[in-house]
Amino acid sequence: EWQALITEVDKLIREGHYERALETATKARELAEKNAGPDHLDVATSLNGLALSYGALGQSEAAEPLYQRALAIREKTLGPDHPDVATSLNNLAECYRAQAQFAEAEPLFERALVIQEKAFGPEYSEVATILNNIALLNVDQGRYAEAEPLFKRSLAIWEKTFGTEHPNVALCLSNIGLLRTEQGQYAEAEPLYRRSLA
Repeated sequence: EWQALITEVDKLIREGHYERALETATKARELAEKNAGPDHLDVATSLNGLALSYGALGQSEAAEPLYQRALAIREKTLGPDHPDVATSLNNLAECYRAQAQFAEAEPLFERALVIQEKAFGPEYSEVATILNNIALLNVDQGRYAEAEPLFKRSLAIWEKTFGTEHPNVALCLSNIGLLRTEQGQYAEAEPLYRRSLA
């Protein structure tokens, strides 16, 4: 029953039904805590679904303690260098970025990147996700020169892994377009935006 709820949460989030995802994730967390105890990995997964739902609703302050608790459970259960810990670090860092808490976000992103690269190598798709997020963090802070090579590396990984038509590739192209726009390079931004929409 718990797995069915988590599967439903993922589906609802993908489809943009965040309020329903929040309700379903709450049920999943309650069920996981009842059946497995408060520090079980199923609880961490449920907390992550709750936090993602809150974040999608623009309520990153509500998501933050959920991400923190999920990270604590995963670190305690799996150890500090597990890829699931890296996922939690990335999620919490994105939450901080959404709140413009850049100093808190950056070391979490960096730690997540080290874990994923060590576990899967530098060309792994989750490495590209974290690189993209670090690049966005740099754009948020006006550090455009630092953002560009991260976006380009992320784009190269995603194109190699998924092909040029994948949504992640489109997302990265759009983000590079955002970078060009922030730099006032509108003529260079336009073809990137067009390609991302193709």
